[in-house]
Amino acid sequence: MKPHTYGAFERTVVLLAVCIAAVTMPLNFTAAAIALPVIGRDLNATPLEVNWITNAFMLTFGSLLMLAGALSDSFGRKRVFIGGVIGFAVSSAALTVVSNMLVFDGMRALQGVAAAAVFSGGMSALAQVFDGPARIRAFSFVGSSFGIGLAFGPIAAGLIIEMFGWHVIFWMITVLAVVALLLGARYMAESRNPAAVGIDWAGAITFTVALGVFTFAILKVPESGLIDPLVLALLVMALLSLLAFILIERRVAQPMLDLTLFRFPRFVGVQLLAAAPAYAFVVLLVLLPVRFVGIEGMSEMDAGFLMIALSGPLLVLPIVAGYLTRWLSPSTLCGTGLLVSAGGLYWLSHLPLGSTADQLTWPMLVIGVGISFPWGLMDGLAVSVVPKERAGMATGIFSTTRVAGEGIALALVTALLSALTAHHLGSLSSQAITDTANAAQHMITGDVAGAVQFLPNIAAGTLAQSYDAAFKTLLLILTAITTLTAGVVFLFLDRGAVEDVCEATATRVRT
Repeated sequence: MKPHTYGAFERTVVLLAVCIAAVTMPLNFTAAAIALPVIGRDLNATPLEVNWITNAFMLTFGSLLMLAGALSDSFGRKRVFIGGVIGFAVSSAALTVVSNMLVFDGMRALQGVAAAAVFSGGMSALAQVFDGPARIRAFSFVGSSFGIGLAFGPIAAGLIIEMFGWHVIFWMITVLAVVALLLGARYMAESRNPAAVGIDWAGAITFTVALGVFTFAILKVPESGLIDPLVLALLVMALLSLLAFILIERRVAQPMLDLTLFRFPRFVGVQLLAAAPAYAFVVLLVLLPVRFVGIEGMSEMDAGFLMIALSGPLLVLPIVAGYLTRWLSPSTLCGTGLLVSAGGLYWLSHLPLGSTADQLTWPMLVIGVGISFPWGLMDGLAVSVVPKERAGMATGIFSTTRVAGEGIALALVTALLSALTAHHLGSLSSQAITDTANAAQHMITGDVAGAVQFLPNIAAGTLAQSYDAAFKTLLLILTAITTLTAGVVFLFLDRGAVEDVCEATATRVRT
């Protein structure tokens, strides 16, 4: 297929289409987080079912990104992007009419499938439109588009819920997806990897099974415990699938994942960077709205306004980060940003339940400012470490690391918060461990009344204080993880030239 020559207007419109599609991803995540309590009440959902509103989307999104990237390179980036946008629009619209919680969670899983196609197809297509520094700046615009969804998702959700109801949130997402569809269908040219000889289906299936089963096992831990037979069986199955995937990838001519890339510190550093925002930022997008609305009693609109302090910096600063690469190295920008975020997390851990909005705004703003710098550079770095023809693979690897990491991080952090809350509640009550665990599960989903039913001898205010103590400990743990990750980024991200990695991959493709 002869490469299409884009004019300036076409490049701008293609970038706009991908950016609009990118807006819908975090909007679908943050807006739903604000709506979790009200959706749970309207659909009579259990705490576990409420958790799966987020988990179902993250599970399928993260598990299928690698496959979607491979499909983009082999069958066409535009084709995968357009198909994904159509599926995303249809599944989002379907959520507005679903009344059964099981079906609702299933539709969220379908949204994740479509989102994987949108993200991998769109990002790999964009890598064909821009080159060199222009590519990094283009991807920084995509990062800012995520910032728009993150910044306006909470406040838009709060306003919409109070004025029209939560169903309109998903109609808004549907409309944005349709706009991206129309622009992409008209102006995006088809492209694929000319060296592609088909999909590595054996690798794709074993990898998807390994990651999907592992993520599902982690998501089951808060409900069943780590030593539950089903959880253990799932972890063993995931390990065996991963081993099978590695053996397959070492033998096929054109693997879905080129394992030789992991010899290069720079490539490894990019993958580590992908997982960094999960613990410093993404988990807070779900935990804080639940705390503000469910535990502290804020309105959805007030909680949405407060969340802007956390996500608002992503509107502008990712673009700033792209321009700063003219003078500062990516490792300096990304590592420093993570250290700033760690400082914000530490600050937030010292604010008790009931703190004013003004008190909460400043540490949340510091976290958002810090995370904006790696956020604006990550996607451009991901495609800079492989040849342009394999941009779909690079996007798939990076996005899988990031999104699957976010899903796993959210599951682990939720399980940890539940365990910490149960520990504090256990010291206050002599009731059965199961009652304490059930009460903790209700608390972390913002259902104080439900927690009181399991521990009627403890006042609601005391339950909230136990949750607060657990939340502070959790923030300190996240501070330590973010600080450690910053150190790793400083060490790895600038080691090894990009050209060395690209040449190694190009040699593997030729042979």
